[in-house]
Amino acid sequence: MTAIEQQHITGLILAGGRGTRMGQVDKGLQAFRGMPMAMHVMLRLAPQVGEIIINANQHLAAYEAFGAQVWPDQIDGYAGPLAGLQVGLTHCETPYLVSAPCDSPFLPDDLVARLSLALLAEDADLAVATTVELEDGVTRSQSHPVFSLMKAELLPHLTQFLQSGGRKVDAWYASLKVVEVPFEDSAAFRNINTLAELRQHEG
Repeated sequence: MTAIEQQHITGLILAGGRGTRMGQVDKGLQAFRGMPMAMHVMLRLAPQVGEIIINANQHLAAYEAFGAQVWPDQIDGYAGPLAGLQVGLTHCETPYLVSAPCDSPFLPDDLVARLSLALLAEDADLAVATTVELEDGVTRSQSHPVFSLMKAELLPHLTQFLQSGGRKVDAWYASLKVVEVPFEDSAAFRNINTLAELRQHEG
């Protein structure tokens, strides 16, 4: 089975958070290895998709300078990643949408291809990346819910979930047919949440 054609997938960079753990700064615009962190994400994701959308709720002009469409949440109050997904699905003109957070500059070059193969193979609504993590000597599967590929037709379902007060990604996924896609390199999904982590990974 072949993967979904690249031009049929829109990439969504989620940059709509408050950046609380980074001192209330816009994480995606923080300089990392010579460019804004979200630009690293865009440079890795763009070759895997047909077009890029950025969800941001502040500094919209700075993100527009990346050369992508930029859209704020339709829900007030920083409602979380599901509000960002809603925006992405609303403005998505392709049959599929894949999401990635603005603070994960190491995302895999084959993220979209592997998610799309699994989505088609399982005829799922959504494919989500997972890795195996070692914690206290115990290995366990770790889901990365904001690294996901979904059918664009899920928009009405997600909007209804949000309108009913739902905000948790896991709770929405529980109502869908989801396939988990294992990736070997857990470091590729590392997100940078604090200024200390930013400095740590700068080298």
